[in-house]
Amino acid sequence: MMDLPAGFAPHFRKSPLTDPWEPLFSKRSDRAVVIGLMADKQHCNSRGFVHGGLISALADNAMGLSCAARHEKVSGLVTISLHLDFVRAATIGQWLEFETTFIKPGKSVDAAQGRVTADGEVCALAGATFRVLDAAKP
Repeated sequence: MMDLPAGFAPHFRKSPLTDPWEPLFSKRSDRAVVIGLMADKQHCNSRGFVHGGLISALADNAMGLSCAARHEKVSGLVTISLHLDFVRAATIGQWLEFETTFIKPGKSVDAAQGRVTADGEVCALAGATFRVLDAAKP
């Protein structure tokens, strides 16, 4: 087992999409969820760079989970828009963290911004809006 950065444990939210990318890790606070992983072959494209699709999906996941943590009662969030700016490549052997740096919670729409780091260096900047699904509705 690898030595994880402080606060990280196996990711609590499993998904058929992310199963092939395991092991994934996360740490939670009352304000955000940070997802982490050690980049390996299953995360990379044919050039050996961590795939932009993986970066997009996990940034979306981290921002959505962080937004949901700001609501008392919510049945879920659905991504309305997602955008990323790729700053530099991440490669095999680097520790990636998907952080949410800003959240504007709303009654029906949340907005979030985040960043992805590889060994502490920013490799992508992200932003998203999410539709808040009402917990009272089935």
